Amino acid sequence: MMKIRNALLIILGLFFGLVLLLDCSHGKKKVESVQDNADQDISIVSERMNTLSELEIEEGWELLFDGKTMNGWRNFQSEEIPKGWKVEDGNLVALGLGGDIGGDIVSEKEFENFHLKLEWKISEGGNSGILYHVKEGDYSAVYVTGPEYQIIDDIGYPDTLEDWQTCGANYAMHVPVNSKIKPAGEWNTSEIIVDGAMVKHFLNGSRVVEFEMWTEEWNTLVENSKWKDFPDYGKAHKGHLSLQDHGSLTSFRNIKIKEL
Repeated sequence: MMKIRNALLIILGLFFGLVLLLDCSHGKKKVESVQDNADQDISIVSERMNTLSELEIEEGWELLFDGKTMNGWRNFQSEEIPKGWKVEDGNLVALGLGGDIGGDIVSEKEFENFHLKLEWKISEGGNSGILYHVKEGDYSAVYVTGPEYQIIDDIGYPDTLEDWQTCGANYAMHVPVNSKIKPAGEWNTSEIIVDGAMVKHFLNGSRVVEFEMWTEEWNTLVENSKWKDFPDYGKAHKGHLSLQDHGSLTSFRNIKIKEL
């Protein structure tokens, strides 16, 4: 009887040992599976960054930044790439050097009617901008001719901002409405639509500005703004896009455009 009981105990011990071994093996596979899925998700996100979907390609979207090089961009009034910009971790980064060292960059291609989308993040208290219809030649800066979609850290900016200086504004011209910016260091989404004289600015999915260029109202605004001393401000119907280095660390990604 004793021998039978000992034998049963041994068999039960072996059985539970086998169950435990199988459970550990299964748990390890589950952990490995979760990790594999996480790695796959990261890979998918990475692949989608600075790329176009099949639908976007069909709709006529064009990628303006490949995430690896500064191809398609150069310094304003120069064929060189400014030292104050670099590509890092899939982002087009203004190092915040500003002035002659940093410099604003422009697209090699000029655009007339378009829908522009991009993402950006800025350092605390930072200031930057996206300009369009920028002309070169006898002009000292991109803002002399090009209207500006204002990028600025409304939350952490050290000085009091005028309404026309806040994020999403048509800088010094049109005040944004219901503008909701994310804190410094977080990604925001901006869109600009230029269709003939009609212009719309979007910030994080909301339309914040809409206006019409070259009207009597437009001309009056120009004459009563800081642009009154720049006779060619906002007059071009076609020009370069520009990303501004205004002395703040600013990153851009997923820059894409569709010509209308």
